[in-house]
Amino acid sequence: MHTKDTIMPEISNLRVHIAPVGYEIDRIVLPAKQMRADKVILLVHENPSKDKATKFYDKISQMLDKLNIEVVMEYHDRTALFSIIKTVKNIIIKESRNIVSVNLASGSKVQAIGCMMASMMFNDNSNVNPFYVEAKEYLGFSGTSISKGIKEIEFIPTYEIQRPSEKLIAGLKIIIENKGKISKKDMATLAIEEKLIVVNAENQSQATFASLDKNIISPLENHWKFINVNKVGRTRWIEITEEGKRAAEFLI
Repeated sequence: MHTKDTIMPEISNLRVHIAPVGYEIDRIVLPAKQMRADKVILLVHENPSKDKATKFYDKISQMLDKLNIEVVMEYHDRTALFSIIKTVKNIIIKESRNIVSVNLASGSKVQAIGCMMASMMFNDNSNVNPFYVEAKEYLGFSGTSISKGIKEIEFIPTYEIQRPSEKLIAGLKIIIENKGKISKKDMATLAIEEKLIVVNAENQSQATFASLDKNIISPLENHWKFINVNKVGRTRWIEITEEGKRAAEFLI
């Protein structure tokens, strides 16, 4: 058995694993044992009646408990990519002072994609380490675990995926909270209240809209494609796009 070397940050206190629960047991438990995890956060489906993997929850928990590893259940929609990304993002933020190792092999394909995307977008402290576990033997699914043992643990490089600045996310949140559509005038008022823009010019009205355009509207519309701006009569309306709605699911 061989584990490839990876660089671990010095700021960490605990070794935390994030592991989606699918039809795997060894590929969750054995890496946690080998890597001396202090805690394993199991990603489980929010609707157990629609999840065939529920039979594995207790077995995995019992095995980890025998290893004196803390187990936490984190519920999410395992079929929805953006729900998975948001769940993993929230865990990464909560565990920001710990070594976070994200298991890409233990759940479904969509869970693996969501876990990898979250690892790449929210690794602000360079403490997130996604890894893939190659099974020693593949058994095929017949109501029991689909693999046995582990052959290798390979850490995956976390190339950065850019995300909007906190200021832009706050601007997107204002639009979402106004049912996805807001006038430019109202947006300017709320942006000032939230301190997203600061205006000290003599011609305050003109400077306000100029600052709003430059710092919030233009990036959201032209770079991220999260909004469209349309003029109806004398009013300019800011409206969220489908891409903006999808991004808001995990950014906000």
